[in-house]
Amino acid sequence: MAEQRRDQRGGREAREESQVVGVPSGRGVLQEEARAWEELVATARRTVADGLVVGTSGNVSLRVGGTVLVTPSGVPYDRLTPDDVTGVDLDGRQVLGTLVPTSELPMHLAVHRTTDARAVVHTHAVHATAVSTLVTELPAIHYMTEALGGPVRVAPYATYGSDELAENMLQALSDRSACLLQNHGTMAYGATLDQAYDRTAQLEWMCRLWLTASSVPGLSPSLLSAEQLREVGEKLRGYGQRG
Repeated sequence: MAEQRRDQRGGREAREESQVVGVPSGRGVLQEEARAWEELVATARRTVADGLVVGTSGNVSLRVGGTVLVTPSGVPYDRLTPDDVTGVDLDGRQVLGTLVPTSELPMHLAVHRTTDARAVVHTHAVHATAVSTLVTELPAIHYMTEALGGPVRVAPYATYGSDELAENMLQALSDRSACLLQNHGTMAYGATLDQAYDRTAQLEWMCRLWLTASSVPGLSPSLLSAEQLREVGEKLRGYGQRG
């Protein structure tokens, strides 16, 4: 009987060890976390390739269970490797890696704590940041406004990395999946990294559209009404493939 228990314990330990792919710091990195880290790094590099981020500005996070994987502070994305996994718990305590997490960790954690988000993307996209300096809400220039929950609000300015900025952002995100940060950039979240990224790109495109239309001398762009946006919302609920 004792030998049987030892065999069972040994088998259980072997299964647990097989799920660990590296031990940068503290506990080991589970396979699910390793795969998520690869996806996170790919998305971070995409923000640079698509011109939404310059250098190490902006950051990305992805939640796996109770752990939030985040891009580290000040490290170019093309230098990140599988051994650089950086993760914190929902209280901000580092549980994976040795690199310092992004300075915007308070914003990421605020989103993960208060929404059903699994992924968050923050950028310093040029057109979106420009709009954030001009208005308190992005005018409803296109029907995709409704895909983000409604007219996109601008969170009042606060120092980067501060709890005040995180609080301002949460208020701007109320009933929305994206917002602008005054004199700073964008924040968007989603159920997946692809969704969070697509919302970020869509927001930047709408900001560029509004700036372009507004720049024509003597003319003002037509805007969509609240009723028109509600109609779009109804259609969007049935959008895409079924089954």
